[in-house]
This record gives sequence, C-alpha cells and structure tokens, in this order.
Amino acid sequence: MSDHPHMVITRTPFRMSFAGGGTDLPAFYRTDEGAVTGTAINKYMYIIVNRRFDRSIRVSYSRTEIVDTVQQVQHPIVREAMKLTGVTEQVEIVSIADIPAQTGLGSSSSFAVGLLNALYAYRGVLRSAEELAREACALEIDTLGEPIGKQDQYLAAYGNLRHVRFHPNDVVSVEYVLMSPEARGAFQERLLLLSMGRTEAASTILQEQNARTQDNRPVLRAMRDLAVHCKGALAAGRLDEVGALLHEGWELKKRLANGISDEVIDGWYERARKLGALGGKVLGAGGRGFLLLYCAPEYHKRVLAGLPQLVHTPFAFEPDGTRVIYVGG
Repeated sequence: MSDHPHMVITRTPFRMSFAGGGTDLPAFYRTDEGAVTGTAINKYMYIIVNRRFDRSIRVSYSRTEIVDTVQQVQHPIVREAMKLTGVTEQVEIVSIADIPAQTGLGSSSSFAVGLLNALYAYRGVLRSAEELAREACALEIDTLGEPIGKQDQYLAAYGNLRHVRFHPNDVVSVEYVLMSPEARGAFQERLLLLSMGRTEAASTILQEQNARTQDNRPVLRAMRDLAVHCKGALAAGRLDEVGALLHEGWELKKRLANGISDEVIDGWYERARKLGALGGKVLGAGGRGFLLLYCAPEYHKRVLAGLPQLVHTPFAFEPDGTRVIYVGG
C-alpha cells in the first residue's frame, strides 16, 4: 500500500431541487421520462479517508465503529462502497457534515458520492462525475434497495445549476442551466431557506410514493413538465415565473403521498405567501427539514419576522460537484 496517498479528503455539496422531484424514481421514468431542475448549494459533506496504523477498520459518523473486516462494518453505504472500490483494510473513514442527515438536502447521496470519490482517490484512481453518480445510484438503489430516486447523486456529483433527465433505459443526461451572472445572483437573492427543525427519514413517505406511482402518474407528468418549464424560465431570466412554478409544484407534490405536508407546515407556507413570498416548497420527500421560499428581498425581513419558529439558513449556489480537496503523502 506504500504508493497510495496516506490521506484523502473530499468535499461534496448538498442539493436543493426546484421542480420535478419524484419523477427520478424508476417506477416513473422507466415508462415516462423524468426530469428535475435543481442546484448544488454551499453546504457540504466532508469525507476523510486515512491510512490506519494497524490492519483494522475504523468508521466514524454519528457513531464510531472499529472492526476487523469489511463484512463487519454496520454502516451499509460504507460497507458496500469499500467492497466496490477494493479499499478493505487498514483504513479509517470519517464523515463530517455541515447540516444533519434527513433534512431534505440529499445528504445520504452526497455521502455516497463523496465516499466513492474519496476511496477511489485513496487508491490513486480518478473517477468522473458521471461514473461517481452512476455508481452511487447503483449502490444505494440496486445493492441496498433504498426507495430513492437518482437526482441527489447527480446534483452532488456534477454541482452547479442543472437540468437532469432520467430516460426509460436508465441513462441519465445532465445539462447546465445557463444563466447570466446577474440573473443567477438575483435568483439566489430571492430564495429563503428556513429550517423547520425536524428530521425524520424520508423512506416511509418514498415507499408510499413508489407504491402509488401508477395512480400518481398524471401528477408526476405535470411535475416533470414543471421542471422543463423551470429550466426555460431560469435560462430566460423570468425569475418570478419560477416562484409561481414552485408554488404549483408544491401543490402537486402534496397529492403524491400522505405526510408530505401537514397543517403546521401548510400554515407556515400560507403565512409566508400572505407576507410576500410568491411560492416555495418543502425540500426532500417532505414532512421534515427545510422550507424553501421564493420571495423578493424587500419582503425577507417581514417573512422572517412572521415565522419566528423557523431558523433562517443563509446559503449560496455551489458551482462545483464532488471534489478531492486534499491528498497527503
């Protein structure tokens, strides 16, 4: 192992999606093409892979494991990523996140993408964004059977503002959403990210959403079309149109499964609209995490004052996808 770097650190962004979430589930896109418009943001998952003094494996996340073999690793993504990349002994893996898991910013997929990137780099192998996203999807969806879609992995791997299409043959195509710097700045300025202070796993909501895909198909088609519309509106700098699309998408999304919203969240959202927000949505599968609002800057103070239970979380768009930020000899 002497020719390997002794330590690698990767930085992988979290994401927020504006439209089309839910159409990246295989139950939908294998019949109807899916599409999501979203962006990476400057909140990150850091993964450190370090050579260990003895032959054991140490994995540290919200808990710490020290084991002798890769089979004994409890964390499913870590175990499968180690097997996949062939880094299976004498190693220490530590993850540090800017925002806790299960808040609707795609953290488990940012973790999977960043971990694969780090383990490959530790072996001296460079993987493209496409390869990392595809392998992270295979690991989470096929190997581990998670009831999730593919948008999180692609947005984390590629970074920036993207329109991602999910084809029936399982090919995923990723396009830049081209905006002038002025329009991009103005768009970012009109977004408010508010923490609702609740975290819970999305899998139960996603399982129900998956099971109901057949009945939901017309709603999901409308949501996919909004993602296409959103890309066009952003590219043309018609920003208030995006605010209206967010509102339309949120109204549609609430029809997909129980638990995506509740009376408390609906109350906050209606209040924000009365105070000046044009639209918004709950990020992730819903019922937890963050409320994203589209609101002209002059109303921000008023909206924040009107929602004292929520915590304003400033953020910016992130141009880069997953990156190796440190390699030590």
